[in-house]
Amino acid sequence: MIRYTSILLILLCFCIFSQDVFSQKRSQFNGKYIPPFGVLSLTGSLGVAYYYGDLNNKPSLKHLGLGPAISVGALYRVTEHFSARGEVRFYQVSGDQKYSQFPIDNLSFRSRNPDVNLGIQADLFSFNRRSKVNPYLFLGMSATFLNTKTNFNGDWVSLPPLTTEGVKYSRLPLSVSGGAGISFQAFERLSIGLELNSNFMFSDYLDDVATVYPNPDLLPSDLARQLSDRSSEIGLTPKEAGWHRGVGDMKDIYTFFQVRATYLIGTRMQAIERKKTRCPKF
Repeated sequence: MIRYTSILLILLCFCIFSQDVFSQKRSQFNGKYIPPFGVLSLTGSLGVAYYYGDLNNKPSLKHLGLGPAISVGALYRVTEHFSARGEVRFYQVSGDQKYSQFPIDNLSFRSRNPDVNLGIQADLFSFNRRSKVNPYLFLGMSATFLNTKTNFNGDWVSLPPLTTEGVKYSRLPLSVSGGAGISFQAFERLSIGLELNSNFMFSDYLDDVATVYPNPDLLPSDLARQLSDRSSEIGLTPKEAGWHRGVGDMKDIYTFFQVRATYLIGTRMQAIERKKTRCPKF
């Protein structure tokens, strides 16, 4: 995670140093230069979500665990190259241990989670250049609400309240979010693009699997014991306490690949002019 974050920061610095060069190449928008600060755009994205973690540490074409991902948000431009961005997102991911590196434990999950993301977007080309193609990078933080469930006897059972590893973990973990995208100007105010967004969690419980099998006598209910160790469902001997349930120390990751639309609403100056038009003084 640190390596990817460092790469993103280096590329962001490149954009900062290139700002003075590109800002000299200003083009006309409706015949005049527009101060970039305060320009507001709305965004919407649609695509797929992918999870990498303890139940999907060896991706298989038989089970990629892809699910839908939907985002809505806004961009508030701060400089020619930089914008503050915020999004509300909803996504689904899943995993099944029989397709992973250790396929003998019979664990699986599905999670449909809401998510909030805040960050900074750095465009390669300046706003007033009005480039038809504009690559960008972004870096931020996200918080997701874990709604992790597993199928048990035909019903989807919520896992976090059961503490299947004997650990009461937070259902609202934070993540470092970063990635890259490219936008193509389709119309004067509308751009369409592609974006890859990875979220490196500070939690390892997106899939409800992290460490080792607990002592079943210490779990709070029979249901918790049944879902903590599901080996007997496929005819295997239950695991001993302390046996590895998770894989390694790496935290879970969820990634979005989306088609993204950005619609430019306007600037503060334009909003003031529209207000004067609607409310003339007599």
